[in-house]
Amino acid sequence: MDFNERLKSALTGETTTSLVLLGNFEVEDRWARGEVGLPRLAFGSDNVIVNRMDEFALLLAAKGDHVLLKADPDADFLAYLETLGFEMPAVLTPSRHDPRKLVTEDALDDPGLCAELGELGARGAVLSPHGVSELEEQLAGAAGLPLAAPSAAVCKAVNSKIYSRRLADALGVRQARGWTCDDVAEMEEAFGAARTLLAAGRRVVVKDAFGVSGKGIELVEAEPRLDRLLRMISRNVRRAGGDRLGVVVEEWVDKRADLNYQFTVGRGGSVHFDFVKEALTESGVHKGHRIPARLAEHQVAELKDVSHRLGEKLAADGYYGVVGVDAMVDPDGGLYPVVEINARNNMSTYQAAIQEAFLEGWGGRTALARQYPLRLTRPLPFGRLRDLLTDLLFTHASGTGLLVNNHATVNAAAPEDGAAAVGASSTAGPGESFAGRLYGVVIASSDAQLTALDGEITRRLAALREGTSSDAA
Repeated sequence: MDFNERLKSALTGETTTSLVLLGNFEVEDRWARGEVGLPRLAFGSDNVIVNRMDEFALLLAAKGDHVLLKADPDADFLAYLETLGFEMPAVLTPSRHDPRKLVTEDALDDPGLCAELGELGARGAVLSPHGVSELEEQLAGAAGLPLAAPSAAVCKAVNSKIYSRRLADALGVRQARGWTCDDVAEMEEAFGAARTLLAAGRRVVVKDAFGVSGKGIELVEAEPRLDRLLRMISRNVRRAGGDRLGVVVEEWVDKRADLNYQFTVGRGGSVHFDFVKEALTESGVHKGHRIPARLAEHQVAELKDVSHRLGEKLAADGYYGVVGVDAMVDPDGGLYPVVEINARNNMSTYQAAIQEAFLEGWGGRTALARQYPLRLTRPLPFGRLRDLLTDLLFTHASGTGLLVNNHATVNAAAPEDGAAAVGASSTAGPGESFAGRLYGVVIASSDAQLTALDGEITRRLAALREGTSSDAA
């Protein structure tokens, strides 16, 4: 079975079920509501670029599936994917969308779309979100479209960093020294232990139980900073009128590499190890993956063993579906197999079809899945992007190059896009520059070629920012 079939089997017990895929990225923002953790201006983000990451779901689907997107994809982008052999699913969109809202919210605001989803449900389709919060449960109920996932309560509980740490402890899996905090007393005890580490010249990291993408994490190197965090969190707990909080405190450990591995838990408790990739991060923020991970066979075997042990416990706790786990390699090659568990799809989930089609079974090929930042003053259609990168784009003939897997994030913050979506509201004023991201997988026949391709792609896209490209606004 390919990954799409394995996913359907895990979620529904059948490989032929029609999925309605929903890319509600950063569902952690919803899980974090009402929870007290690290202080921050706002956990929820109005990141219009993140909201257009919904387009990743196109390559998670198969023919006969549906993908619910905020807006129609660029026609040239769809044609490009089809030339690579990907069969496009049917695309559903709301009649209008707000760039600052999740795709789930847009769908809930469209009775006609909900009715259409209900018709699909009547024909046997099921809803498969990126992750499940109360919003996705509301959409399933409003549309009459069965939800092919555990409840929001189960997903939230499993996704907590407190759950991850306690499960690893229970299984005897190696972790950095640390403490979980459900209330003020536990936090005060953990911070006391952290002071001892700081006094010994060590560093500590304080994590929000529902942090994501670099949000909700603090590296602490001195006791005054630790004391300020304690005061701020305690103040937030008092304001919330209770004693509950969600924080993890850990010793900062040296590492050689970050890893992300994925396994899938079936409704009946089966566990399938999908893959492991080397994760690329910057200041705690995910930036991409290197494929394959540079690991020895015994290291992969250890991750497979841990996956099955974790999966059995997750199944017993009512969870099924995709599980992504962050891990680390220490400087001596030893593993920290569980840094945190993600009870949702992961960025690497949406690369599965590319990996199966163009990497597995192609000896010697290597790949870099990453994002390229852009700075534009007008929307960049895929056709112009294709012309700019023409000889650098992946083709069957070359077998190497950049395979673009999300174009919507390029123009998500464009003023024209915002104006068309929500009338007077827009994300940038006319003539103002705006940020964008291009996501893709660079495929090469060697590490040297991979580095060269990535460098040239970066250079050409930088020309857009500098206004030196013929395609620059």
